[in-house]
Amino acid sequence: MQSDDTSSKPAHDPNDGPVTPPASASRPRTVLQVLPALGPGGVERGTVDIAAGLIAAGWRAIVASAGGPLAVELERLGGRHVALPLATKRPWAIRANAGRLADLIREEGVDLIHARSRAPAWSAFMAAERTGTPFVTTFHGTYGHGRWLKRRYNAVMTRGRPLIAISDFIADHLQTIYGVDPAVIRTIPRGVDVSKFHPAAVSADRIIALARRWRLDESRALILMPGRLSRWKGHMVLLDALAELGRRDVQCVMVGAAPGTESYRSEVEQAIRDRGLEDVVGIADAERDMPAAYMLADVVVSPATEPEAFGRVPVEAQAMGRWIIATDHGGARETVDTNIGGMLVPPGDAGALARALGLALTMDPKARAAAARAMIAHVDGRFTLARMQASTLAVYEEALARGRPA
Repeated sequence: MQSDDTSSKPAHDPNDGPVTPPASASRPRTVLQVLPALGPGGVERGTVDIAAGLIAAGWRAIVASAGGPLAVELERLGGRHVALPLATKRPWAIRANAGRLADLIREEGVDLIHARSRAPAWSAFMAAERTGTPFVTTFHGTYGHGRWLKRRYNAVMTRGRPLIAISDFIADHLQTIYGVDPAVIRTIPRGVDVSKFHPAAVSADRIIALARRWRLDESRALILMPGRLSRWKGHMVLLDALAELGRRDVQCVMVGAAPGTESYRSEVEQAIRDRGLEDVVGIADAERDMPAAYMLADVVVSPATEPEAFGRVPVEAQAMGRWIIATDHGGARETVDTNIGGMLVPPGDAGALARALGLALTMDPKARAAAARAMIAHVDGRFTLARMQASTLAVYEEALARGRPA
């Protein structure tokens, strides 16, 4: 958990909005974020979101990565993308990238470097040492840590001062596995853009268009499972639960198929046939208009079999006022408040998930509406994009006050 010792923490309240550079600054402060690529994932999305917060506060935002679709969005926001082969794990390439990053720091007058992934973090840490640049990291996951060598490789992510954890679950993991002093950890949950993820922000036309594209039957309740097609996300658990539920008056969409997931998709499709669920379950590609997708759902399911470091789906679903059923471990324990709405079920327990689905699908409409209001307020109070941006910029201010890396 985050330390109660506030002696080294900034006085800035994250609810006050983004931190602005001092009026006496002769130039905008510049932050360089590094990660392997700018694809469609949560780490990548968060990188661009922080760049947007920096730019809105009058800072300069540079991102170095191998590129990807979000690089275009970054530059449209006013940030700069620098293409570097930072995804490589080869030691000689990591050292070469350290030199490239050091040159970039000097050329662009970078004030702080923020690493978000392990291989780029090694290069960034070496560059920070060479140039005397403050170094911040965000620990985004538990990573594999069974072997000493693996823990040694991961440990570069603990070198940030301060070190950002995306949940209390990760903050505890840092202390337990890596022995990190809690005084250097700053827990900043990921944030949802509530200007987009809110029922009032989604037009009827968008909802109708997506329902037609997915060929939904409006007479049947929709169970939605968003998330990349990965084995640990729990697709098979949901299929077993639907088979046990035994209802044919529902439909389920598993949304998140993407290039590189074809083999597992074939397994899921075979499992659908094996359970006789062809008329109940469909698989959809990754969806750009997720707010509309949530609006179509009667129940949202996040049945991950391994703990999620944070878990974006439960927060997005609640922001949209949708009933969420998630697994009782990891970040979901922090984001799903079962006192106001939603349910948590044991990992891998298809029977418990089936019972939860049955209860959710028969919920009284008034109780469902009251829970929706409470869940929206819950997200507004703790998990907004603006809060994440302001808290991260406050960490940057703290790091700049500390000076060069230890």
